[in-house]
Amino acid sequence: MSQKDNQQQHSIPPCPFAQAGAKLPEGHPPVTNGFGAPINEPYATQRVGEHGPLLMQDSNLIENLAHFNRERIPERNPHAHGSGAHGYFEVTDDITDICASELFDTIGKRTPTLTRFSTVAGEKGSADTVRDPRGFSTKFYTKEGNLDWVYNDTPVFFIRDPSKFPAFIHTQKRNPRTNLKDPNAVWDYWTIPENQVAIHQLIQLFSDRGTPASYRNMNGYSGHAYKWSNKKGEWHYVQVHLKTDQGIKNMTNEEAQEMTAKNPDFIQQDLYEHIEKGDFPSWTVYIQTMTEEESKKLPFSVFDLTKVWPQKQFPLRRVGKLVLNKNPDNYFAEIEQAAFAPSNTVPYQEASADPVLQGRLFAYADAQRYRLGANYNQIPVNCPYQSQVNNPLIRDGAMNVNGNMGSEPNYYTSYTNYNFIQKDRPIQQHQEVWTGPAIPYHWTTAAGDIDFVQATALYHVLGKQGNHQQEHLAHNVAVSLAGARKELRERAYVMFGRVHPDLAKAIKEEAETLAKD
Repeated sequence: MSQKDNQQQHSIPPCPFAQAGAKLPEGHPPVTNGFGAPINEPYATQRVGEHGPLLMQDSNLIENLAHFNRERIPERNPHAHGSGAHGYFEVTDDITDICASELFDTIGKRTPTLTRFSTVAGEKGSADTVRDPRGFSTKFYTKEGNLDWVYNDTPVFFIRDPSKFPAFIHTQKRNPRTNLKDPNAVWDYWTIPENQVAIHQLIQLFSDRGTPASYRNMNGYSGHAYKWSNKKGEWHYVQVHLKTDQGIKNMTNEEAQEMTAKNPDFIQQDLYEHIEKGDFPSWTVYIQTMTEEESKKLPFSVFDLTKVWPQKQFPLRRVGKLVLNKNPDNYFAEIEQAAFAPSNTVPYQEASADPVLQGRLFAYADAQRYRLGANYNQIPVNCPYQSQVNNPLIRDGAMNVNGNMGSEPNYYTSYTNYNFIQKDRPIQQHQEVWTGPAIPYHWTTAAGDIDFVQATALYHVLGKQGNHQQEHLAHNVAVSLAGARKELRERAYVMFGRVHPDLAKAIKEEAETLAKD
């Protein structure tokens, strides 16, 4: 008997409610408990006499109350407030010379996708119109397994050392004593000399780009350098850009604040309603590519998440189009339980040595194991339903519902005909050679002049865009900075002065007017 036949013979039929999009029977379905037993009076309780105490034997009441206590799962730490939709990715251009992944192998091929957008710092119930970076994560259900692109709406980020991520996120959360958002923590962290590498992202965040008018009107970026290979074993560093086909549209600080008060779920509603009426948002996908030799000539590290690759030197190359055309039938099942991790990849797409990306390879998947359980990959929205899972080592654990590989031994036996089809494909270890002792490496003791070059360039771009974008940037920073202590404000003025003296002057004039000390 073949392994597949063996699995089918011993597999457990899936629960009908575990299937994506499951619906109740037509007509007048009977009300039941969670195990299918009919309930005649779902709101009645068993008690002694008309006014006596309840009975412990009322299992339906106990089940309702006990499940209600447990119906919330831990929210994501960052990226808690999110929206999402189903769609597809369509290949429009041949890039097989760069990447041999199956989803790119034929022009016109469509791969099913799920995309989740999110804000970073706020809790699940926070507003989605606040000033914050936006997550832009897409799961591709490919025939080679699930591929997750876990991106943001900005091409850079605040850090380049992964050990700083918890500290940075903590500054964006609530003060442990006051339980309030803390501008002192925010600006203390950002103005520490070694943390001023965040300056490029700060210009992004405090421009009007920090308050997108909708998820439909913003771009997505990989930020990190990834490594893509072709079937010849040739590889390139790659960055991915998803350019909105609806055009970039942002809100001013005051427009965003007004909408936050008026409708804190405005962007969620906007996405849902446009898809529901058939106005499907789309993004054109491009890549930038760089050889290893080219990376050695950069004035900064190719693994530096705070830098962008100049498009004049590394032009955009079109790949395909991402389209969102279906809202989820059940938000919790399909969006809240969706689990994204950059470690979920497919052949010919690999992580680079970017240290923040390396940290995310563990942290994201482990966050999903904590949030959803060890077998979160078996939740329908996370299942690799276009490919087959054959791994005898990953067994058992809570919520294992896919048959657990039946009677198949729980190791790679000498008599099972497993086919290790990727064993001859070059992987990163064959492509790059790293040498040196294990050391506690700090990227730099303080932000250098090179860290302000691209921030200054972006400031000039804002000036050329018109519509008072430079003035809006200064105003937005001042509004946030005014709540911080005076010594932190002074540190910020010096930091922004390294971007441009006019920016620092404008920020200081307004922040000192708004400050209450």
